[in-house]
Amino acid sequence: MPVIIPETLPAKTILESENIFVMGENRALAQDIRSLKLAILNLMPTKINTETQILRLLANTALQIEVTLLYTQTHQAKNTPVEHLTAHYHSFDQVRHEKFDGLVITGAPVEHLGFEDVDYWRELQTIFDWSDTNIFSTLTICWAAQAGLYHRYGIPKYAIPKKISGVFQHRVLRKHAMLLRGFDDQFFAPHSRYTEVRREDIEKVSDLDILSESDEAGVYIVASKDRRQVYVTGHSEYDPLTLKYEYERDVGKGMPIEPPRNYFPQDDPNQPPLVQWRGHAHLLFSNWLNYYVYQRTPYDIQRIPGNGQMSAY
Repeated sequence: MPVIIPETLPAKTILESENIFVMGENRALAQDIRSLKLAILNLMPTKINTETQILRLLANTALQIEVTLLYTQTHQAKNTPVEHLTAHYHSFDQVRHEKFDGLVITGAPVEHLGFEDVDYWRELQTIFDWSDTNIFSTLTICWAAQAGLYHRYGIPKYAIPKKISGVFQHRVLRKHAMLLRGFDDQFFAPHSRYTEVRREDIEKVSDLDILSESDEAGVYIVASKDRRQVYVTGHSEYDPLTLKYEYERDVGKGMPIEPPRNYFPQDDPNQPPLVQWRGHAHLLFSNWLNYYVYQRTPYDIQRIPGNGQMSAY
């Protein structure tokens, strides 16, 4: 089944060219199916690229998904045309009285700031709190995962001596967690960040389980006991060339940056990157949608319970 998106969204043309099944809103209205309602809070400056990456993964499931794109009102986007935001995005105020089966919150390039110094921090806190009763399951990515852990549990982020950039090997810690069903014991995932959360801080919180980690990149996937909050510190959604573009951008700025590790063959940026994470990325998103959203959300979406009112899964 497809992901349902507006006819005019740039991602529709891109995904159709890749033979990925997406459905326009007009056709979807003619079907008598209860689609999953999914919101994506896009915090990245290059919103069109990011929305396409995430929609690509959401479209590769057997579920029909109706997507609502969200932006923060307290931050003015500088790298996305206003016309695109006006045509395809909603503010939080426009949806705050709605309920959704799932929510994805992207990363953001604001790691150099303290959480409270981010201009949309209070708005994001409000969205986190709203999601406790209006969203069944939330998946946060990279900085948003750090922000969610800090907001809910006071878990700090730490600056690291040099950027974690590359594609790293990870291991499954809880083999029976449904989010990791079908995963190999070891798998690859991209990371791109200047900060980290630490295992010892997470282990102090009884409501959290560490599902996967890497010797080189640290904690990767954390989830609440009821699995309604999933925190992913990496970027499984990245396109094959995203790390390459980030590296070239940083080099162009004169930053002392090393090539992403385990990404270019022989770590040589003159060679085309080797994609080692695509299968894991699709499985991560499809498992989240299937086991933590579709199979558990009440059919009557208005009956979504508050967090902490469900058993572990």
